[in-house]
Amino acid sequence: MPDATRSSWNLQRTLWPALVALAGVILLFEFTNLDLWVQDHFFDFATGQWWVDRRAPLPRAFFYNGPKYVIILLAVTLLTLLVGPARWRARWGLERKRIGAVLLTLALVPILIGQLKAHTNVFCPYEITRYGGDVAYVKAWAPHPPELQPERCGRCYPAGHASGGFALFALAGLGATAGWRRWGIGLGLGLGWMMGGYQMLKGAHYLSHTLVTMLVAWVMFLLIQRAFRLAPANGENE
Repeated sequence: MPDATRSSWNLQRTLWPALVALAGVILLFEFTNLDLWVQDHFFDFATGQWWVDRRAPLPRAFFYNGPKYVIILLAVTLLTLLVGPARWRARWGLERKRIGAVLLTLALVPILIGQLKAHTNVFCPYEITRYGGDVAYVKAWAPHPPELQPERCGRCYPAGHASGGFALFALAGLGATAGWRRWGIGLGLGLGWMMGGYQMLKGAHYLSHTLVTMLVAWVMFLLIQRAFRLAPANGENE
């Protein structure tokens, strides 16, 4: 069995464990107060302040806007390679189909997470009364008490900002070598947790939000890789 095929198969073997882990994370945080326990460590109850001020310009530039620009620049570069002449891709040893799979992952992961956020009706830590907000803390699958119904919908679960970072898992499939896979997985984990950690430190997300986003991004990456591998070849000379 060629190395590329064997390595691709090894990645696909993580699909079902990732789905089981996703279900386990959802259940763990739904039936425990682990989210609050973790979040309490990032909030000073004496001063009512988070570790990171969400209005502070320097952390926002480095951990919020900066990574977004990097991901956009990467997507534009890949799109240019996708539509450009074959010699551009050949120079980097890339295939058009693999570039297309990466771009689709970079687009679909944030879209899917955004759709989930719009329907889960979960509020961010800074919005709940425990941390100085105005709504009760309610878990993802629990209804709000009738006497404490909020006037707006929560849009905080899963973690949207970190989805762009975790979507970089797709780079693990950009090339057929082990180096590409290690680089893609490492970059996805590193940037995803940097972006997600910043959101937690300023009270914008719980740990479960970031974990769910990470696992959803990994599952989406694997599903898109599988779909592209099964798609009929178009016969184009890369």
